[in-house]
Amino acid sequence: MVSSSILLCVGCKASSVTPPNPKISSTRSLTERVRHEGIPRTYHIYLPEGFKPQKSLPLVLALHGGGGTGRKFDQALSQGQLKAITNQRGVILVFPDGMNRQWSDGRTQHLKRNKSYDDVGFLSKVIDKMIDDYGVDAQRVYVTGISNGGFMSVRLALDLSDKIAAIAPVTAQLPLALQHKTPQQPVSVMIVNGTEDPIVPYQGGHVRLFKFGRSRGEILSTADTIEYFRLRNKCHSTPKKTSLPDTDPNDGTRVEKEQYTDCADQTEVTLVKVIGGGHTWPSGAQYLNPKLIGRVSNDINAGAMIIDFFLKHSRSERTSEDSSSSDY
Repeated sequence: MVSSSILLCVGCKASSVTPPNPKISSTRSLTERVRHEGIPRTYHIYLPEGFKPQKSLPLVLALHGGGGTGRKFDQALSQGQLKAITNQRGVILVFPDGMNRQWSDGRTQHLKRNKSYDDVGFLSKVIDKMIDDYGVDAQRVYVTGISNGGFMSVRLALDLSDKIAAIAPVTAQLPLALQHKTPQQPVSVMIVNGTEDPIVPYQGGHVRLFKFGRSRGEILSTADTIEYFRLRNKCHSTPKKTSLPDTDPNDGTRVEKEQYTDCADQTEVTLVKVIGGGHTWPSGAQYLNPKLIGRVSNDINAGAMIIDFFLKHSRSERTSEDSSSSDY
């Protein structure tokens, strides 16, 4: 029971065509399939209230951690944050399912004996389908995810920079195996990492379920991952540093932000440093004992912070004003 729960988080052009599903106007949750590599792949769609395809809404892909599923991701990890905030902001949310409950994120060690699948191609196809079938704004496509899903979002920033405007990985960095890659276009990045993550080391190294467990792949440090994207986005060398309010003094954490905003094509590179935080989603669930996964920070609402970060950026090189406010 413990190991399967841990695996939940370990590597954890706009169109106005009529959607093919006649129930689209009366339901907010749908499950659809697309065939890729000859295999039916599944993704779960959550539409905001009042959805109409002619509105050309933004799209967020949310990628589950290793051992998890798309259907259970939001409630199990963020306690419904993502659905709540995307509904408020008018954003379409999609939870894809990885093969064998995992993503081929660039590491190979975490796959064990399982086959590596073309998840980049699958997720690219999902984006295309959402544009064609639901009128998604192709300039405002974003990806977030936790652990294995966070690593996969990093890979998508490298391999699908022509389709993705921004990513926000949680408890994830750049896999060592991908450090040679360079995105074709700048992509805005916000990393949300806990400094006391016992599974994905903040300072880089080998991802391990337990201290002496086998390596699930080697990763760059959080600082080196930020520097990787800063250089590729041609950001100014000095970040703006902010200490956020310690709204829950009893959770053993506090949060700092480092923002590079003077970057190519109006992109941004930001670190949300959860000091004392673990392998968890801020203000999400403490799904296992803190001794196993570390602490949950209650000082920020990670779902709101991520969605509001996304909505500041688009691939059209125009920075939109965020007209809404949220309690971080």
